[in-house]
Amino acid sequence: MAEDSDLVQIINGCKAGKAESFEKLIDIYAKRCYGYFCRLTGSQTTADDLLSELFVKLVGKINSYKGGSFESWLFKIASNVFHDCLRQKQQQAKLAEVRKKQVEREIKGAKKSTDERVDELQIQLEKLDGDTKEVIMLRFYSQLSFKEIARMRAEPIGTTLAKVHRGLKKLRKLME
Repeated sequence: MAEDSDLVQIINGCKAGKAESFEKLIDIYAKRCYGYFCRLTGSQTTADDLLSELFVKLVGKINSYKGGSFESWLFKIASNVFHDCLRQKQQQAKLAEVRKKQVEREIKGAKKSTDERVDELQIQLEKLDGDTKEVIMLRFYSQLSFKEIARMRAEPIGTTLAKVHRGLKKLRKLME
């Protein structure tokens, strides 16, 4: 992760249209954004597509960044890219069901392992509603603070805390 002053310098380079600055920004955030998309969609191919779309949008929108938490701003765009994808395809339920069946088939023949537990976590995450799943992914996979998530979602921090708490409680119950 870049220091704040380094990040400001990189962002200013992006605003000036410097390709090397965009490369640095991508190097810093690609892995976290890819993980965010992969967990939300359950598909590496879709995550690749969304990541590409995110960074294309970033090039077009970088001049609209006016300060504050860059990560919150970036993940707000990532969230919008994800929601745009869902609206375009109108297949949120279908994606979750297909992924669930794939993981269940893989689990049936496998021995108990860490990989199985991770697959089980993915299955149980798919059972959560989209909003709850998203706040959990933003908090724990994308490592945003509760304050950043609340600001990004334009909701009180107490609402965000409650959603994450209820979501984790439900996820624990599903994992038992």
